[in-house]
Amino acid sequence: MNKGKLSYFFGDKAFYKKVLAVALPMIIQNGITNFVNLLDNIMVGSVGTEPMAAVAIVNKLIFVYICCLFGGCAGVGIFTAQFYGKGDYDGVKKCFRLKLYTVLTILSAALVTLTFAGESLISLFLHEGSETGDLALTLEYAKEYLSIIVIGLIPQAISECYAGTLRETQHTALPMAAGATAVFTNLLLNYILIFGNFGAPALGIKGAAIATVTSKFIEFFIIAITVHVRKDKYPFFVGAYRKVTLSLSFVSNVLKKSLPLLVNEAFWASGTAAMAYCYSLRGLAVVAGYNISTTVTDIFNIVALAFGNAIAIIVGNLLGANKMDEAKRSDAQLIVFAVIISIGLGAILFAFAPFFPLLYKNTAEEAKQLATSFLRIYSVYLVINVVACSCYFTLRAGGKTFITFLFDSVFMICVNFPFTFVLAYFTDMPIVPLYALSLSIEIIKCVMGIIFIKSGKWMQNIVKEEPAP
Repeated sequence: MNKGKLSYFFGDKAFYKKVLAVALPMIIQNGITNFVNLLDNIMVGSVGTEPMAAVAIVNKLIFVYICCLFGGCAGVGIFTAQFYGKGDYDGVKKCFRLKLYTVLTILSAALVTLTFAGESLISLFLHEGSETGDLALTLEYAKEYLSIIVIGLIPQAISECYAGTLRETQHTALPMAAGATAVFTNLLLNYILIFGNFGAPALGIKGAAIATVTSKFIEFFIIAITVHVRKDKYPFFVGAYRKVTLSLSFVSNVLKKSLPLLVNEAFWASGTAAMAYCYSLRGLAVVAGYNISTTVTDIFNIVALAFGNAIAIIVGNLLGANKMDEAKRSDAQLIVFAVIISIGLGAILFAFAPFFPLLYKNTAEEAKQLATSFLRIYSVYLVINVVACSCYFTLRAGGKTFITFLFDSVFMICVNFPFTFVLAYFTDMPIVPLYALSLSIEIIKCVMGIIFIKSGKWMQNIVKEEPAP
């Protein structure tokens, strides 16, 4: 490749300054959140293997809900980013209202499902197969944790509407500050309520649930109050509640793009839970070890998420402004930048993998050894995940939500899960090589994504002829 072609994939100083202005607040926010989640996980793990496995199982179920919120808001957020790039604040407000209706629907479905089918769903992840763990005790812990944690689903839903809109309009500092405050509150309350410090009762995982719910309400109040007080800084929220109706033409136009993304996130999250189910067939030690590893890898995955969101925001704004060539080049530069960083992070994860499980002092040794193996495998996979995530957000920025549906959740359900299920259910393959093979299948998706992005068929301005409300 000659110097001219190579320079296409690298931006100037102004470009990277703009990228970091968008990505860094999200990296900091997600980094703090996931680091505190690691500390929370260590605290719960110090109570024992069964409580940690219980919390891990419930969080897998809650993760499906979180992804549905993300999908419902992100689908509408495609329009938010392009309306903002176009300078249409009324369009941003309409998108915000539609997000609210979407998340309230998702919230209602989640509350009903977890209330009436929570125990059955938890039981799917409890299997004999390792020397570690009491399954009945784990179930009781999980039910206790779930009964409290569902309350936090309410503020989390509304916060996602506000935070998503702020990020899509390049106001990422407020969600970062609110999120950081919430996670530190969660950490402090965990320390007090799990172990009974400062005169409080020692509540174990019940205390962990109370801490999490409290932090969700704090995050919501910080964001909601700030955006409605600072009307000069956030004018696109002014009058957002003055109208409750939306035109049928607007809703129809947005839902054509957003529904596939919502369904995609719901299916993808369900697919990840199904993958965890496959791993759980090897016993409770695998559930605990997998929980340790995913808590750590989530910290390293913030690059994939942050740069993916940067692609959706920056490229989406450029597409809304009809700057197609600049959008395509910026996308390529963002992907290359994310890959370079992920290679360095993967090397760090590989080197320090044996040390993270040592933090879980009262967790079974079998689970710790498995966690180290999972972390080493994931360190190699990290760059693959970054490429796949970048492809996904590129397609989403251009409104190709049906393609993202095929690329993400259909691939998960029709390829990843069946492949892993066959290995887990019909063979005696040990969990470590099974896990490695399960992740390696993502290479196929990366190749497909790169080919489609290179074609440029994903680029379109979806708000160019938006009908009036």
